[in-house]
Amino acid sequence: MRDVADIIVTRTADGNPMRFHVVVREGGTTTEHDVTLSASDLERLGGGRSPEAFVRSCFAFLLEREPKESILRSFDVSVIGGYFPEFEREIAGR
Repeated sequence: MRDVADIIVTRTADGNPMRFHVVVREGGTTTEHDVTLSASDLERLGGGRSPEAFVRSCFAFLLEREPKESILRSFDVSVIGGYFPEFEREIAGR
């Protein structure tokens, strides 16, 4: 059984896009990621969640599909659907 990851999301810049620093701790190791999120993607996919909660949900989604070391170190949330076509459908329902 896999360890449950600790996902720490810190907003580093407001504006459009918003910027976040994400730390994922799992299995005794840590990865760090810089993520951007547009206001329109948050509105369309966020389901009323705070930006930080939405980014955390995005990482939970990714960690169900790949190890933290495979997650890009820097990306915009909009690219996730290019790797995982089910992303937009599934993230809205979380």
